Amino acid sequence: MSEPIRVLQVVTYMGRGGLETMLMNYYRNIDRDKVQFDFLTHRDERWDYDDEIESLGGKIYHLPKLNPFSKSYLNALDKFFKEHKEYQIVHCHQDCLSGVVLKVAKKNGVRFTIAHSHNANQDKNLKYLIKVFEKRKIPKYADKLFACGDEAGRWMFNTDDFEVLNNAIDTDLYAYNKEKADKVKKEFGIENKFVVGHVGRFNPQKNHEFLIDVFNEIQKVKEDSVLMLVGDGDLRPEIEQKVRDLGLSDKVIFTGIRSDVNDLMQGMDVFLFPSLYEGLPVTMVEAQASGLKCIISEKVPLECKMTENVVVVKLEESPQNWAKEVLKYEKYERQNTKEEIVKANFDIKANAKYLQEFYLNKC
Repeated sequence: MSEPIRVLQVVTYMGRGGLETMLMNYYRNIDRDKVQFDFLTHRDERWDYDDEIESLGGKIYHLPKLNPFSKSYLNALDKFFKEHKEYQIVHCHQDCLSGVVLKVAKKNGVRFTIAHSHNANQDKNLKYLIKVFEKRKIPKYADKLFACGDEAGRWMFNTDDFEVLNNAIDTDLYAYNKEKADKVKKEFGIENKFVVGHVGRFNPQKNHEFLIDVFNEIQKVKEDSVLMLVGDGDLRPEIEQKVRDLGLSDKVIFTGIRSDVNDLMQGMDVFLFPSLYEGLPVTMVEAQASGLKCIISEKVPLECKMTENVVVVKLEESPQNWAKEVLKYEKYERQNTKEEIVKANFDIKANAKYLQEFYLNKC
């Protein structure tokens, strides 16, 4: 049997974020006798998916933090590609800075380069102008442009010449199951509670401050409600403090990073997602596959709507109005929506086969 082709996935790190979860969904479902993933990361620490990657036969390499102005970083990147001529396909997930990596890859003879957009905007911080400048270079060095959705592709690449690669999931894992739902509620001691849920990194994009304000208004109306926040991130201590200041500590569950998001979603009753911007979030695919009613902001692309369970509320609306919308679905009858997700082409099996054949054809 011939050796599989090895595709280099370039990421920041392999924690349990949306981008990383999407990659792992594909990695688990490709035929690894034909295509193998390796990962070039930009952090020294080990992360959540590293053990699984290595168990599946993947290699993990480490570089310093990506800095387009750092000579030492660019030298390290150049050295890596000089020493690893085995990679003829490089698939880069560095958003606005993907061109930095792909330029050096091309210089060192990589045959086929891919840039992949996972967001339709960026945080408006000190790095924003640099990122907006750098993203213009991506089409020059990428042979193929992928995006999680139309808005993410147009924003990142300033062209319509890209292809949407769906943030597909294993729909069997997420299909609604009442027994699982009851088990999760029992685990957390929240039987007979109205559970508002959210999955996402604690960063500005996910708008946790506003989310807590909304839940505070829900609590004023329905005292037997709880909020389940799944994930971790830099802003978590700040959000935990806000919860304490509002006297909600016994009503908000911080689960941290979990490997069983599919089960946790069974125990939620409504999914709340007031993001400031998104590409096409894998969590919205997961939530809908779980049969959850999803209350989202207008900044989340409507491309994510695969079921009738998605309700859009504008961020300019008050927390009270958001709370009213959430409480409308306190007693809605949850259904198994797996077939709707499959019909929308977000089941991982077909998508992984497509990506596998795409890689093989390029070699």
